[in-house]
Amino acid sequence: MSSKEKEKIDLPKELTSTYGQTQTETLAVESKSEELFIGIPKEIILQEKRVAIVPSGVHTLTSRGHRVLVETQAGVPSSFSDHDFSECGAEIAYSAQEVYRRARVIVKVAPPTLEEIDMMQEGSVLISPLQLPTINAEYLYRLKHKRIIALAMEYMQDDEGSFPIVRIMSEMAGICAIQTASELLSTSHGGPGTLLGGISGVPSAKVVILGGGVVAEYATRAALGMGAEVRVFDDNIHKLMRLQNSVGRQLYTSAMNPVYLRRELLDADVAIGAIHSETGRTPVVVSEEMVRAMKPHSVIIDISIDQGGCFATSELTTLDRPVFHKHDVVHYCVPNIASRVGRTASIAVSNILTPILLRTEGARNFEHFLCHHAGLRHGIYTFRGCLTNRYLGQRFEMRHTDIDLLMTSGL
Repeated sequence: MSSKEKEKIDLPKELTSTYGQTQTETLAVESKSEELFIGIPKEIILQEKRVAIVPSGVHTLTSRGHRVLVETQAGVPSSFSDHDFSECGAEIAYSAQEVYRRARVIVKVAPPTLEEIDMMQEGSVLISPLQLPTINAEYLYRLKHKRIIALAMEYMQDDEGSFPIVRIMSEMAGICAIQTASELLSTSHGGPGTLLGGISGVPSAKVVILGGGVVAEYATRAALGMGAEVRVFDDNIHKLMRLQNSVGRQLYTSAMNPVYLRRELLDADVAIGAIHSETGRTPVVVSEEMVRAMKPHSVIIDISIDQGGCFATSELTTLDRPVFHKHDVVHYCVPNIASRVGRTASIAVSNILTPILLRTEGARNFEHFLCHHAGLRHGIYTFRGCLTNRYLGQRFEMRHTDIDLLMTSGL
């Protein structure tokens, strides 16, 4: 026997019988996409006047096969009746328990309470603001225990890397901040009786804005429109350049230099905190010593309070008790300042959330949808029992896991 014959290995006939024959063609078949069951409960904290999706958004969703369950009276604070919702295809629930028990995707414009988290189905999807000052470790433990996929609206990004919810709310917050400042400076609200824009022969009020983003742009427009004097601070010089180009006039702008900032705050009538953090808490750029040196009866409006605030003296307030006094300075630190114009704010939020929810079409489920949208994954802070936000993990000394790793392991 030759060496080649010795090396030859006989293969079983079942492995070689079809060799060279035409095989049956197979086609890739897409899995049936999952229709969303969206729940919109009535907001019960922070005197919230907004609703997450308005009737026109509900009509768009239901016409594409999704179900929407709205708690009765949820839209009334923003001037939308149950009839408006039902006429657009929504189902009306007569208790919060029904919404949380039946719907798998919960959409809110205020963070849920611990009691609301307990009412949710295990494995639900929660889309709501995070609002760092209002949460604690117990809040995160409840979400993890329920294995809820929680997305923070303010950290969700679009395909261009911007924050659409933050931008639209910032536009309104900037305008509302100037309107609020004007009210707080008047004697009817306990202020010194200063007219924000001034008149002939009387200097206008000075407004100092911290941050050069969208809030700053719209606050600057509103303040200049009323005749106020504006100072804008930001460490991103490109933002300051964009702001000046957008406003269309030369402004006093500066880097966030403590010396210059202190000098301008000393005689400012209004200081507005408008700094947004992309991942965690907003940095504190104004110390308590600086606040103590400000003029008596001057006004601080900290729009960054939903991310912790950029003034050392800021404390969370609500719309029914929006102000407090510290070092003889009025502080306005309402996290949902856009609720002052609840109808407009509701339509704005709905215009952003509705297209996002519609993009789930073609996905096997919501998790599969998130897997293909990195911008939305950026907003996830709990996923199937795991904390995924690094800042929250460090703040509450909890273990956190990268969301991309979890998504990959779940495929």
